[in-house]
Formats: sequence, structure tokens, C-alpha cells
Amino acid sequence: MSDAGAQLASLIRERQPCVVLTGAGISTESGIPDFRSAGGLWERFDPLELAHVEALRRDPARVWEFYVLRLAALADAEPNDGHRALAGLEERGWIRGVVTQNVDGLHQRAGSREVVEVHGSLREAECIHCGVCVPMDDAVAALPLPPCPECGEILKPGVVMFGELLPAAAIERAQRLAAEARLLLVVGSSLEVHPVAALPGETLASGGALAIVNRGGTPWDSRAQLVIEAAAGATLRALADALDIVEADPPRRSNG
Repeated sequence: MSDAGAQLASLIRERQPCVVLTGAGISTESGIPDFRSAGGLWERFDPLELAHVEALRRDPARVWEFYVLRLAALADAEPNDGHRALAGLEERGWIRGVVTQNVDGLHQRAGSREVVEVHGSLREAECIHCGVCVPMDDAVAALPLPPCPECGEILKPGVVMFGELLPAAAIERAQRLAAEARLLLVVGSSLEVHPVAALPGETLASGGALAIVNRGGTPWDSRAQLVIEAAAGATLRALADALDIVEADPPRRSNG
């Protein structure tokens, strides 16, 4: 059992409920690049040209061509130890749910049930005119300009593009979970993209604590009770092992 896993386990046992906030760092171990890091997609493509909602209106075929590249980066990705550990911890009642900035769907594929996708999902395409959602496979099959099956307008990828607001229901759910958490565990996020970057403040303002597992510093490190600069997968696997070993009677799973 690693020291990091033991420290996290102690904190989670003491502070329930625990909510987890994940970012790109948990999925890089599945082979999905962090687009903002050195060598990432944003170094080769201008996000304001290809990932902005206005770009979709100007040149939808080019935007869809770009998102096909993103889908290709996900094609062979599988959930890693970090995703699987969180799913197991949720099943055992140790974590209440996962708020994620990721759009890859790996938390659900690992078995997590309470997942709040604040930046949308690449599993679907959507119509910004009538709200219809369709499976991404159906949209890709209709390229280069996939039409909405209801109104005929061109579909957009089901992610939050630059220039768009986050889905209100998702961010409100995330804020509520963060405010109710006695521990917010941040995994693989630099906590620089708002409004998600403000979620630790919701937890702290309500008397909760903050723990951060990330490669690299965040603006919230000085206010965190525990900061672990290490790989997400190994740390979360050690956490899951520590809780199984140390505590045989985990808290009841909450559906709230």
C-alpha cells in the first residue's frame, strides 16, 4: 500500500460524502492526449478556428473533419486503473459521484453510474436548433454535413464548444455535489478552466476539505488538505486497495 493511497484513504474515511472531480490527467494514461499540454492538439490547430461555435456556423465541414481527428484519438482508448478504481469506490459507497471535464465516456465504460459531464460528450451529436441528440456513430456515417433527423439543420458534436455556455443542468448538479461534499477529490485537473475551476471553492465554503492528485501545480494547492503529485491510475488503485484493507464496512451508498 503506497503512502499516498493510505493518506487518501484516511481522509476519505474521515470525510463523507466524497465527490471526485476529474480532468484530462486521468485519461492520458488511456492514451488520450491532453490537448492543452506541450505537443497537444491545440499546438497544431487553433481552437478558435475549429472548436468554436462560430466556426461551426462558418465552415461546418471543416469543424467535423477536426472532430473526426478527436474521435480517432479515442478509438482505441480503454478505461485505465484510475477509472476502474473510481467505479469500484462508487459501488462500495466511498464516493458519491464523479464530476468530469472529460468528454471521452471512459468513466461510464469503467462502470461509474453517477457521472456529471460538464463539458458534454463525444458519444453523441446534437442539434443546437431543436435539441435532438443522436449517437455519434450515426452522425459520422452522415459526414461531411450530418443533418438533424428532426429539423434538417447541421448537427454539432455533443461537446461544449468555445463560445458556448456549459449545460445548465450539469453545472448546477456539479455545484450542488461540490457544496454538499465534505471532501472534494480532484484528479488530473489543473483547475484552470472556469466555471469548473471554482468548484473547490464551493466545497471549502461549505466547510469541506480538498485533496488534489495531479501532475503539476494548481491554483488551489495552498488550500488543499492533501496534494499528491503522481500518476492518477496508480494513486487511485492504491486508494482503492487501502480502503478495502483498512475498512471492511464502508459507508452506505448515497443516491442523493
